[in-house]
Amino acid sequence: MTDLPQKPIIILVEPQLAENIGMVARAMANFGLSDLRLVSPRNGWPKKGAHSAASGATHVLEGASLYDTVREAIADLNFVFATTARERGQMKRVFAPDDAMKETQARLGSGQGIGILFGRERTGLENDEVSLADAIITFPVDPKFSSLNLAQAVLLVSYEWYKLATGGALPFEGGRHSPPAPREMVTSFFDYIETELEAVNYYPEDKKPTMTRNMRDIFHRLAMTEQEVRTLRGAIRALAEGRRLRKP
Repeated sequence: MTDLPQKPIIILVEPQLAENIGMVARAMANFGLSDLRLVSPRNGWPKKGAHSAASGATHVLEGASLYDTVREAIADLNFVFATTARERGQMKRVFAPDDAMKETQARLGSGQGIGILFGRERTGLENDEVSLADAIITFPVDPKFSSLNLAQAVLLVSYEWYKLATGGALPFEGGRHSPPAPREMVTSFFDYIETELEAVNYYPEDKKPTMTRNMRDIFHRLAMTEQEVRTLRGAIRALAEGRRLRKP
């Protein structure tokens, strides 16, 4: 028995198109999976066109293992899921992808090897192939249109695996790169903009207090950073100086 990775293994049963295998590799690489097994791909393996469809996930394709039968592909595994979009009349537990990956994580933690079977592009897995699995993964899709292409199905499962394994951490945050502006900086900005507005007689005399408060409230709601205050102040300065230069 070979050493198994601490991640689920993706097994494609008789995939037909090279492009689909390549897109599966891409979906796997997106979410940190790399162990791909191919069962009797049509026209053999490797296939022309798979690498271009993989969009750089060539390590997945180059590391793919080839098998003649599903039995051989799962022989060293301890637990196998079969993916299907339809009820098969078999007495097996049925999981959604997220719950299946929780089961996967628990079993991997105890040293088990886990495989996930995906069927042919047009017809999926045969009943005899599903019977070799311990449980079923199916997707919560619209029953009027439940068909997923091969790469989509692999992507959904891979996504749920990676989200669970990483705690859903995003690759970057949209947080501020500049600290919040201190109060002194904000009030100085208010003084500056109000002085410039007075210079062009922006305020009707009877409405100046109300308009001033409203404008300050607008900027307060923005919760400006230091960089934002500097940017706004610079823009207003450029407008004011441009107006002065245009005066005859």
